[in-house]
This record gives sequence, C-alpha cells and structure tokens, in this order.
Amino acid sequence: MLTPELPERTAAYRYGGLTLFLAAGVILTALGFEHLGGYAPCPLCLLQRYAYYAAIPLLFVAMALVSEKPRLAGVLFFVVALAFLANAGLAAYHAGVEWKFWPGPDTCGTAQTLPTSAADLLSGLEATRVVRCDEAAWTFAGLSMAGWNVIASLLAFTGAIKAAFLAASRP
Repeated sequence: MLTPELPERTAAYRYGGLTLFLAAGVILTALGFEHLGGYAPCPLCLLQRYAYYAAIPLLFVAMALVSEKPRLAGVLFFVVALAFLANAGLAAYHAGVEWKFWPGPDTCGTAQTLPTSAADLLSGLEATRVVRCDEAAWTFAGLSMAGWNVIASLLAFTGAIKAAFLAASRP
C-alpha cells in the first residue's frame, strides 16, 4: 500500500503556501495602513480586499487537500487565481481613476459617520474627512496602493494558477 506524499513536499503545496503568505502579507499591510497609519480606505479600496478575504481560507483548504484530493485542491487554487486576476483588473481600474484616465464610480467619495446630536453636528461637519477614490492617499516609487495591488494581485494569480496546474496534474 502506498502512503500519500507529505503535502509540504509537493510543488503545488509550496506555490500555494507562497501565495497564502503573499495574500496574508498584503491584507495585513492594508489593515496596518488603515488602523495604525490612519489611512481610511475608499470604497474601491474596500472592494479590493474581498479577494484576499476569500482567498486566504480557500488557500488553507486547498493546501490541506493537496495530498488526499489533489484535483479538488487544483480547483480551489484555480478559483483563487481567478479571484486575484479579477482583483488585478479592479485595482488597475482604481489606479486609472487615481491617474484621472477615467471617472470613478459615483460612490467614490464617502464621509465618516456624523454625530447624531444636533449640538455636535456642526463640529462634526468640520471634522469629517471625505475619502475619495480619485486621489491617491499614499504613493511609493510612483505607484499608489492600488497600483501596488495590481502587482501583488498578479503575483498571487501567478502563484495560485501554478499551484492549480501542479495539483490538478497529480494522480
């Protein structure tokens, strides 16, 4: 009787792990910018996080299935790859909005919650900060967070699609 190969010894597992590590690092960085750095996300920024929120648990499950059910693991890796490809498109759209290549959605400017009492309403209006999708809050090396997300999403797509084909090709 053959014993199944240890999952960490398969290339699909390693590519899945790298993709998981990248996805976790990107979302933790985004949350760090928000909660520690004070950069409030715009609606398009929040939409781009969904791929990471879905991919992280799917990658865990796919990595757990690599040895026992490699084809199912391959399907899950493929779903993750598609999510990151779509996310790269959304991030490119957002970067284009920031560069004023095209207009953003109507929901592009959102305000923080206003006070509920009438006495604090005026001071609340003065302190309210509108987060716009068409203005980059932070840039590094000429790219905004949306621009860097294009790169990160394409790297995650590459890792997940490689893991998908490697897992699906196992007997």
